[in-house]
Amino acid sequence: SKSKKKINLVTGAATTELTGKQCSPYGFHWAYDTHALAVGTGGALVSQGGDSWYFLTADYAFGYSLEEQTGKFVKSKGGEVKGAVRHPLASTDYSSFLLQAQSSGAKVIGLANAGLDTANSIKQAAEFGIVASGQRLAALLFTLAEVHGLGLDAAQGLTLTESFYWDRDDKSREFGERFFKRTERMPNMVHAGTYSGVMQYLKAIEKAGTDATEPVAKAMHEMPVDDVFARNAKVGANGRLISDVYLIEVKKPEESKRAWDYYKVLATVPGDEAYIKPADSGCELVGQ
Repeated sequence: SKSKKKINLVTGAATTELTGKQCSPYGFHWAYDTHALAVGTGGALVSQGGDSWYFLTADYAFGYSLEEQTGKFVKSKGGEVKGAVRHPLASTDYSSFLLQAQSSGAKVIGLANAGLDTANSIKQAAEFGIVASGQRLAALLFTLAEVHGLGLDAAQGLTLTESFYWDRDDKSREFGERFFKRTERMPNMVHAGTYSGVMQYLKAIEKAGTDATEPVAKAMHEMPVDDVFARNAKVGANGRLISDVYLIEVKKPEESKRAWDYYKVLATVPGDEAYIKPADSGCELVGQ
């Protein structure tokens, strides 16, 4: 986006590099990143009593990054990291790893993995009765869509962080119902974040009176973001949308009143705490 001078809007990727060393005057990162997930699940969960951790980590760069960043916030809040075990990417049997985590006695087992690795870890943890016996499972990248796929029997008690929940207030519920009519599913943070980013881009074109890159990028940096996804949010000088994120616990089956009624919000983490401050991000544009 930098050399071609094209606006680039990212909602599905997690790396903080997009608004760090790899930042661009035309690059914008919406919805979430690994830092926000680590602050939400790692930092906020310690404040809720989850003060000792053991990590189950996918054996590649993404897993190490999640473990390292989350562990840092656990410790910064006064919590303890008791250890970690690595599992191969796309493993099918997590039993030995889960048993190690269980026997560590840690209050929280942090799943530093994603996708099917996370889903299968949670399923097998449910078979071992890990949550039922009092330990907490924390998924470091998991959304409403994956919870729906797993079902509440397996996912109940799981803690995770998202920057959007459809049942948060009247505005998000109205958006959720509109989205459901079209797709027969409720939106997660990536769906709502994509909608928000595209709408903000269109509003920026309207404000600039042109779709030329420079004036539109300038408008996107200047305009506050206040929509179904984010309240009173702002775009940092590094292109990062700074909005609140939520520490969430998945409901027990008997607590859920309908399909997609899956979350209890345990804590709200303000955007300024959730995201790296632009001045500390390593982005060369900050301060220019």
